[in-house]
Amino acid sequence: MRVYYNGHFISCEDSDRCFSVMITDGDKIIYTGDAIPDQYKECKKINMRGYTIVPAFSDTHIHFESYALFRTTADVRDARDFEDMSRILNRYLEKHPKATFFPAYGCSAHIVAEKRLPTRDDLDKMVSIPLLIVKYDGHAAVANSALIQALPHDVTDDPGFDHRTGWLYQNAFYKAVNFITAKISPLALLKGMAEAADELAGQGIGYIHSVEGIGYKNDIDVDTINMICGALPQKFTIFFQTMDVNRVMKRKMKHIGGCFRLALDGCFGSEDAALKDGYTNDPSNKGFLAYSQEEVNNFCIRANRAGLQIAMHAIGDAAVDQALTAFEAALNDAPRDDVHHILIHGDLMSDEAIEKAARLGITVAVQPAFLDWPQEPESYLKTILGDRAARILPLRAMVDAGILVTSGSDGPCTIPCPIEGIHIACNHPDPAQALTPSEALKTYTLWAARSAGDDDLYGSLTPGKKANFVVLDKNILGIPKEEIRDVKIKGVFLNGERFRKGRPFDMGGFLLKVVRSKLPFAGK
Repeated sequence: MRVYYNGHFISCEDSDRCFSVMITDGDKIIYTGDAIPDQYKECKKINMRGYTIVPAFSDTHIHFESYALFRTTADVRDARDFEDMSRILNRYLEKHPKATFFPAYGCSAHIVAEKRLPTRDDLDKMVSIPLLIVKYDGHAAVANSALIQALPHDVTDDPGFDHRTGWLYQNAFYKAVNFITAKISPLALLKGMAEAADELAGQGIGYIHSVEGIGYKNDIDVDTINMICGALPQKFTIFFQTMDVNRVMKRKMKHIGGCFRLALDGCFGSEDAALKDGYTNDPSNKGFLAYSQEEVNNFCIRANRAGLQIAMHAIGDAAVDQALTAFEAALNDAPRDDVHHILIHGDLMSDEAIEKAARLGITVAVQPAFLDWPQEPESYLKTILGDRAARILPLRAMVDAGILVTSGSDGPCTIPCPIEGIHIACNHPDPAQALTPSEALKTYTLWAARSAGDDDLYGSLTPGKKANFVVLDKNILGIPKEEIRDVKIKGVFLNGERFRKGRPFDMGGFLLKVVRSKLPFAGK
């Protein structure tokens, strides 16, 4: 047993209870209060030195395996111009001289001096081996000539592929990503995921909703994360990105959806998020809906009948309405009070959509970083959306309506950083839509765990729950909201033990943890 005392513990319970003493036994919290009970006075004591302690943070929408892959390759999102982008790519190749193909991440027209996206001709001048750079928003990519020659015909014949520029959109993009990620060796994927989990733990993240399933043969990527997640430091909830309910049920999974197959529309960066009214810079363009309303309704009805929790990507207001209509059809067909189906993103939600989501008990999994995104600046959003840009992510309205709002990163689209996300949610570009620090913190803790029915063990500092917590150098609820992003993490505790970042990766030891995590007496 361990007694943590002289701390400012923020429970993140509904009542916002605070206390100065917390006692753990193994991986569980057994006592919280302001005095050490007599029966624990001989236990090991740890002086928290007045620091603030909060529950471990969550990330309720991350493409974990993609994040793991792209954090090990070249990240060009901060490249100043195409010359700088070329230097970043070639620096990577110098360290990996045996590379035969090259996935990279993050190009944006809003960062580089050229103020445009690179084309295949630009990429051909940078590297000679097959290269694919995924755009910052994760919904499009550009290929060089060497890769285009290697792509299968179902990619190059897809209407989403632009032969002239080398850009891949919509289904062509998804097919190209499937093709290139399938070339990653399983051992490299394992190593990347272990290191990515450590990176997230270093940010205080102990609870993760990951959307998986991007086209590996026989869904090996889904089976891999299901197999190894017990050996990672966090609690993982896996959403299978498929519309095939049987594939989920076969694996005895409880969650279906995400992006890719469950992306109802595109995104603002590619100007294909589905809108009720046309884009301001091109009124004839209303984006696209990937499926008919009947197709989405039928999927939701099947999944809801099967007892699954559904998550669907919807960014534009037309896609949001399509998702809510489908959720309503499913819940009218088979009412349930044991689940919060999830609308991912919800960037443009009308007052009517917010009311409907609240009435249906829908969770909205938002990404606060989208409100302060250098790769997609406010000036660009105003150009394409006009006045609608000011209505992106109406967090205050969502919370006030009673919607369960949770926060995440959409990694690798944005870098996972809960403290930054809390700061942005409290400093919304529209002050009327800002959350209080307590509410913003709950979107990363209690409300996140509650959204998947895991709040019996996660999300708050409550006796009986997991001893997963983060030590902060300042009281995140007691400082000016403009200073929240300056809060520093002093320590992270997961499953009752202090997490140590930067340990050398040991494949043998990791595989042993995988085996042990599957034993009947093991687990988180």
